[in-house]
Amino acid sequence: MILLLLLLFQFLFIAAHDSNQDFTALSSLTESWGNKPPNWVGTDPCGGGWDGIGCTKSRVTTIQLPSMNLTGRLTDDIGGLTELGTLDLSYNKGMSGRIPPEIGNLRKLRTLSLVGCGFFGPIPDSLGALNQLTFLALNLNRLSGPIPRTFGNLSNVDWLDISDNQIEGPIPISDEQGPGLDMLLKTQHLYAYLPLSEFDFIIFCTQIRINATTRSSPMHKAATSHFGNNHLSGQVQPKLFNSNMILKHLLLDNNNLSGKIPDTIGLVKTLEVIRYNHNYMSGEVPSSIGNLTNLTDLYLGNNKLNGSMPDLTRLNSLATVDLSNNSFNSSSIPSWASSLPYLTTLTLENTGLQGKIPTSLFSQPNIETVIMRNNQLNGTLDVSNYKPNLALVDLGANKITDFAQKGQKITFVILVGNPICLETGADSKSYCTNSQNSITYSTGPNNCIPPSCRSNKVSHKCVFPYTGILTSKAPEFSNFGNESYFSELENSLLATFQNLHLPVDLVFLSNPFWDTFSGYLSLDLKVFPSQIDSFNRTGVVSISSVLSNQIYKAPGFFTPYIFNGSSSYDFSAECSSTKIHTGIIAGAVATGVVILVLSITVIFLIRQKKRTKAFNPFANWEQNNNSGNAPQLKGARWFSFEELKKYTNNFSDANAIGAGGYGKVYQAVLSSGELVAVKRASQESMQGAFEFKTEIELLSRVHHKNLVGLVGFCYDKGEQMLVYEYVPNGTIMDSLSGKSGIRMNWIRRLKVAVGAARGLAYLHELADPPIIHRDIKSSNILLDDHLNAKVADFGLSKLKDSDRGHITTQVKGTMGYMDPEYYMTQQLTVKSDVYSFGITMLELVTARKPIEQGKFIIREVLRIMDRSKELYNLHALIDPMIKQEGNPKGLEKFVDLALKCVNDHAEERPTMADVVKEIENILQLAGFNPNAESTSTSETYENASGGKIYHPYVDEDFAYTSVFPLVRVEPQ
Repeated sequence: MILLLLLLFQFLFIAAHDSNQDFTALSSLTESWGNKPPNWVGTDPCGGGWDGIGCTKSRVTTIQLPSMNLTGRLTDDIGGLTELGTLDLSYNKGMSGRIPPEIGNLRKLRTLSLVGCGFFGPIPDSLGALNQLTFLALNLNRLSGPIPRTFGNLSNVDWLDISDNQIEGPIPISDEQGPGLDMLLKTQHLYAYLPLSEFDFIIFCTQIRINATTRSSPMHKAATSHFGNNHLSGQVQPKLFNSNMILKHLLLDNNNLSGKIPDTIGLVKTLEVIRYNHNYMSGEVPSSIGNLTNLTDLYLGNNKLNGSMPDLTRLNSLATVDLSNNSFNSSSIPSWASSLPYLTTLTLENTGLQGKIPTSLFSQPNIETVIMRNNQLNGTLDVSNYKPNLALVDLGANKITDFAQKGQKITFVILVGNPICLETGADSKSYCTNSQNSITYSTGPNNCIPPSCRSNKVSHKCVFPYTGILTSKAPEFSNFGNESYFSELENSLLATFQNLHLPVDLVFLSNPFWDTFSGYLSLDLKVFPSQIDSFNRTGVVSISSVLSNQIYKAPGFFTPYIFNGSSSYDFSAECSSTKIHTGIIAGAVATGVVILVLSITVIFLIRQKKRTKAFNPFANWEQNNNSGNAPQLKGARWFSFEELKKYTNNFSDANAIGAGGYGKVYQAVLSSGELVAVKRASQESMQGAFEFKTEIELLSRVHHKNLVGLVGFCYDKGEQMLVYEYVPNGTIMDSLSGKSGIRMNWIRRLKVAVGAARGLAYLHELADPPIIHRDIKSSNILLDDHLNAKVADFGLSKLKDSDRGHITTQVKGTMGYMDPEYYMTQQLTVKSDVYSFGITMLELVTARKPIEQGKFIIREVLRIMDRSKELYNLHALIDPMIKQEGNPKGLEKFVDLALKCVNDHAEERPTMADVVKEIENILQLAGFNPNAESTSTSETYENASGGKIYHPYVDEDFAYTSVFPLVRVEPQ
């Protein structure tokens, strides 16, 4: 008996010691975290019911806190939670720092999900020691370095995702140095690509995705691996593929991969999706690809492939084929293009096609989109037998001389750039423009906008959805007017949530965004609660896990997909009739103390006003609307120094995202979850209080789609800081240099140019007072999540003197971009900005700096330029990425305009409004509508309340109104 008591005492002592050890490790780990759940109180995370913490036998086994707006770092204390089986901190953008090697001590860890955070640095090799790991997701961070070879030891992994980072180097293959990814025989999905756009939204990634199967294997159980949105390079080794693999999705698009497509790819008979597009692959397409009879999506566009176009006759499951912009031998349209029964989307732009167009091409039962621009197709186009699903036939820039249905009302055909459109009166024909009739699509309830729940008004619409972005990497449809696709997707999502007994009442999809450059489709997702006003933390965790952990199985036409969840959720948003009744009772009780409260408030406000005046010089600003000193700070918030110190993790280097003459720029996450950029002035760039006040008054009045917006400012404790909206895709300098990994085709560059020009024209002509930027350059033009241009640093400019039309303060410009007249006159004018913009235009063409190795870009262009030759004989200077597209339409006119802008004499330069109009004309010449929301490269839809779809070929109004209206628009 005594022995049993001793053993029991020893057991209880060990359990208590281990439990205390977990609390100590957890407390140390989370000590510096911000926005922790409010019920994390006491010393017992297991018995105290801490949100997001799960326990087994008083040991912490689960930390699951996605979308909680957490801030802080993952410290080495994580290694002390030795019983941990699940660690999920996804969608907390404020979580940053390096992933500690001590995470390799968690030998019982089965799920590690750090998606959509701010982690950086190399992936620790110690992760390869987690042999019980089945789910590993590190995507959407800033991780760098090579893919660890130790990943080959993850024998139980079902899902491996390191996409959307800065991973570089080759894909490791097993050799004498150790294991490689060829050991992951159970991998079903291989994704490895660079960022393309535009999604929040996502900037999309290609992945190696591997789903668990029952197929036996001696050691390899990896089911899903995602390596996309990185900087992978080198050749794809033939050893990567073998007949024992069960790979389904091979997505390697938008990388720097080179060499030939391995012939061994034909051994992987389970392949359904192949994406090799936007690389530097060369040679012939291996004939073995014809053995992949399960293939549904084949993307090989925008490479350097040559030889004969591949024979796809036996691939009867194909839905999408993209072979565009390669150097195939000239040939007629292949016969398989008219015989594949499930084909929906066929893209053969600039592939050397010639001859007649078979009528049977348009009578296939499922065909929706046919794009064969920039070929040598001729004769008469006849679409008489087209099927109702057909939404777009783009045959621009061919040699078609007639259209059999030109007397009929057919709006889905585009023949711009063909001889038929040179006939008299042809410009009035629908097929000789880039327009199509707009179509409508609506999903979910209208006006589903949650009002404030802090009033006493009862509202049945006072609900707060969980939100995120759902992205398909290979959608098997392209007719976005067919709402049945979206309805099926909504219904399947709702059925999944309800089958899992989650409190979900409605799934709402809106704002589809189709990037025709990449082929990805993203949708805003809102999940509404059932019989409650808002989800609790458990509900948010459950919903996000269903999507991020791939528990939800999407319909085949939408797979493969990824999910990027909201970084925060308003758990305090509650409203109900019970609270209203309680409020009435409380109001009656409160009546007796109102006078007392008011008295205290008045005293407090008087003291606070004095204190504010003492510590905040802006408190002295006149608030009288009749005063010329009124700040007019519409939407601009005043931040204290302590607030911004907290939001930037004490201005840590991990949060630093740039530096310039003004000072350092930091990424910050506000308490609301909003991501912002904080520009902190250095001592050398500090202004006086009056000058700083004038600057933020100016910034708060300037609002334009193509200008970086001001969120707020700080003038506190001797600091001057400006808080701007966060623009996620870096500068156009980053894109042109390859630093950001974003590929910019010719149309994208034209879009960036026209967007930046519109922003500058607004500053010059519509801002009040007008503003001269003084430092236009490629590093001051940012790209948002849809790759729209946003001009930055205009607030650090000087106001234009309306009397003299110039300023004479110290120059702020950058060498290579500066107006040569400034050196003689010491005066900067709006034409100085035009000059700088012209230099930036030449950068867009050449991807070269203004001064490179002692050579000035203008002189180099003029030295070899010959207007009598193709592309003005500028082949040696044009960015190879543009030349890869063939003959970029309008490039010569773009160069002409740039040279007008850099004329030595200011009076000979155009205005920015003129520049806007010229670039719009060039866009139209290139075959795209300059006033479409996402010309050519994307397709956007308004949300459900608007209900209108915008197609890349539809001629609709631009998303903002400043296309230089006749009536002067005064900023609010």
